[in-house]
Amino acid sequence: MSKYFLYARKSTESEDRQIMSIEQQFTEVKEYAKKEGLNIISEFTESMTAKKPGRPVFNELLARLEKGEADGILAWNPDRLARNSIDGGRIIYLVDTGVIKSLKFPTFRFDNNAYGKFILSIAFGQSKYYTDSLSENIRRGIRHKLRKGIWPGWAPLGYLNDHKTKTIVIDKEKAPLIEEKIEIKQKLNSFA
Repeated sequence: MSKYFLYARKSTESEDRQIMSIEQQFTEVKEYAKKEGLNIISEFTESMTAKKPGRPVFNELLARLEKGEADGILAWNPDRLARNSIDGGRIIYLVDTGVIKSLKFPTFRFDNNAYGKFILSIAFGQSKYYTDSLSENIRRGIRHKLRKGIWPGWAPLGYLNDHKTKTIVIDKEKAPLIEEKIEIKQKLNSFA
């Protein structure tokens, strides 16, 4: 019977912005494993973005696969494994070399053949595109808000958010203290 490592990951963003929590991933993937008769020998959990390579838990999982401790990986979706080209390429390479014999996902079918690896590379590429596109859209939205005079986040120290006008206003209590601190700092710097 093949042995699988279960891997669940979520970004470090706040829980309410996550599509699927780690607990939900575990529940869904374990139900899938039971239905398919898959043997989970170890579980890996990570709260870190997959946008950049270098996730410690993910790297440990791959190292243990390279030691032959398991035959494959079980995860909710390929995007849980990789959202960057290095990690995606690494997984495909480990499949090519036989280190990873199987990848199983309740939401995605993977067959360990040329076509399956091609489709997997598209899934990893699509995950990277989604991340890159989301980042571009957020930056565009922030620039648009600034052009309209809308402050795009929490007001800086010395200001308050005005939720009615979606702008920032001077904090009459803290602003004078900040101005005083700046004046003192400038005087001290002039002696240096």
